[in-house]
Amino acid sequence: MRGQEQGGQNELSGTVHGPAVQAQAVYGGIHIQPPAPKEAPRPRPPWQLPPPTRITDRTTELRLLERQRRRSGGAGHHTLVAVSGLGGVGKTALALAWLHALRADFPDGQLYADLGAQSPGGPTDPGEVIGRFLRALGVPAAQVPAGLAERAALYRSLTSQQRLVVLLDDAASAAQVRPLLPGGTGVTAVTSRWRMPGLTVDGCHSVQLEPLGVEEAVELLAATLADGRVDAQPEQARALVELCAGLPLAVRVAGARLAARPRRGITTMVRALTEEHDRLEGLAIDGDHNVRAALDLTYQELPPEAARLYRLLGLHPGTEFGDAVAIAALARPDPAPTDPAPTGAGAPPAPARSAPAATSPGAARTRALLDLLHEANLLTDAEEDRHRFHDLVRLHAAAKAVQDEPPWERAAALRRIADHYLATATAAEWAVDPQHRTLPRDHGPGPVLTEEFGAGPEAALDWQERELPNLMAVLRLARTVFPTVTWQLADALWPLFLRRKFYAEWRAAHDEGLAAAEGLGDTAAQCRMLTSGGVGELGMGCHERALAMFERAARQFRADGNALGHARTLNYRGLAHQRLGRLDEAARYFTRAAETLPGVGDVRAGGLARLNLADVALARRRPTEAARHAAVAQATLREAGDTYNAARASVLLGRAHLARDEPDLAESHLSPALTALRAMSAAYETARTLHALAELAEHRADPTTARAHYTEALTLYGTAGRATSPDARTARSRLESLPDQ
Repeated sequence: MRGQEQGGQNELSGTVHGPAVQAQAVYGGIHIQPPAPKEAPRPRPPWQLPPPTRITDRTTELRLLERQRRRSGGAGHHTLVAVSGLGGVGKTALALAWLHALRADFPDGQLYADLGAQSPGGPTDPGEVIGRFLRALGVPAAQVPAGLAERAALYRSLTSQQRLVVLLDDAASAAQVRPLLPGGTGVTAVTSRWRMPGLTVDGCHSVQLEPLGVEEAVELLAATLADGRVDAQPEQARALVELCAGLPLAVRVAGARLAARPRRGITTMVRALTEEHDRLEGLAIDGDHNVRAALDLTYQELPPEAARLYRLLGLHPGTEFGDAVAIAALARPDPAPTDPAPTGAGAPPAPARSAPAATSPGAARTRALLDLLHEANLLTDAEEDRHRFHDLVRLHAAAKAVQDEPPWERAAALRRIADHYLATATAAEWAVDPQHRTLPRDHGPGPVLTEEFGAGPEAALDWQERELPNLMAVLRLARTVFPTVTWQLADALWPLFLRRKFYAEWRAAHDEGLAAAEGLGDTAAQCRMLTSGGVGELGMGCHERALAMFERAARQFRADGNALGHARTLNYRGLAHQRLGRLDEAARYFTRAAETLPGVGDVRAGGLARLNLADVALARRRPTEAARHAAVAQATLREAGDTYNAARASVLLGRAHLARDEPDLAESHLSPALTALRAMSAAYETARTLHALAELAEHRADPTTARAHYTEALTLYGTAGRATSPDARTARSRLESLPDQ
């Protein structure tokens, strides 16, 4: 910057980097400060409630619900109500009608969860539901705690000052519901086929929903038909709704069937339903005889292909699914096998005969059949291109699969569904982390149909996260029928678990995978589950458990004569000892790993061992030793194409130079590393780099720059779920000790 003084005014010219203000004349002192960091935008409120459906004559129940809300809300308490009743009686429809009407009074959003009491895979884990709720409320996945108790505590804290509506649909028990109750003064509605006396201690008000009266059910039938047949045949309409037992689901199903046949009289439906009811008396679902009869009649009138799709979809273990699942379920086996695609370091383990479901033969026809199932009220929309069964309809579809599909056809369809998830999850794994050593995948006779999830690693991770409830359901179900799918799905979810920290699912998946691998006697799969699962245990702070898993894997590798696998466990065991504070023991393991791994074929892992040695040397205040190890690690990892870990090595090298009072050399490594890690959205490592740059600024007596770097580092530590880590505590302490500006 150059200046020339004229008449008491300073005229300045030159090159300015960063924010600038242009002025013709400046009087007095000049103060330049960096711009204040932008405040993170507040997350948008979640609006998760499904669309409302038509209800008829529920005025009394709606008034009761609203009276309870006003009574509880007026006292400053949370409103908790449980709506119970027979399957198909309209519990969810009533709750939705009430809660949607409250939107203006509860501006902080609406949360929804299907708790899966009728799901084939069993009720949904409350921890998984809270995890989804926390993410919907703006908590980054990396900051979601691992355990149920911690998740529930964070959930209550976040919602304590919010006015939220929560719908917990199809609950199995009070114990499942209780952790999901938010704080604040909002409203929570629970629906269940069972009464919930256990929630009374939580201040719950119970509403038992009874079937519609005859006149109200006739009104619903007339609204469903939307033509003049009910007025023309009032007695037959009354007889029909009586056969439906006043259950709105049955009335809507019967009405949909009649609507599809505009020339058919109601009398014909009454006669058919009466005969079907008598014949199926012993096949009722939990006593819902007439619903079952109505569903059976609807099923019988489906075209053969639609009926087959309906019953095969009943095999799906999750609560909702996309088009690709239906396409896979209905696909015909390949006429002849082909050789599997090659696997190895240069290509992902691709399934044999894999193809995108969206462009496979029969995809368009399957979508048309899905439309037929929606028109028959057998499916409902979950979101765009996703579908959901009513719980009774799902049970009915599964029963029809047992009744009308041979066992081998059921097994083949279920395997195609499982293979669809496995193949797509593996493709996502490859897109996110191509350097991960993926083990081969086993698939059934095919075809193996995959789903497209968009371009780039973030889209792949988003797909894995969206499908995680289904992936976990398939993983659990497959353990008894296709055990290879169980451990291979757990393996494919590695990048999601590593980057978005779904710790509860991480542990559950690897526990299931390990049990499946043990049942198969597959020691290679067992070791993968132990090492990958152990990394998750380290992330949860369960260091002793992780060490035990790594040591078990080491023993198995040695027994199998697998020198490479055994050598890789040296790094894992060293990490566990490092986390336990045993730095000398950790250094011994890392040294052995650095010496052994290149000789058994894994130069890159040897470079990682050198990186770990540099980290330990810094902790032991040996900066010269740390610089030596970090330089070797940096060169090795760059040559291996591992840009992420090469940048980590650069950070360690910069920290070592700073410890040796070499600030310029430190900056020459830290600044390029920061640029590289920012581009990878690596929050934790970016935070550590900023932390080091803040210390460098302090060394240069530049508290303004140090403060900016520490502030951003603390934000990123929080984003990475490390807000209470030793690194974050140190950064916060040093920030607070800086002199005031």
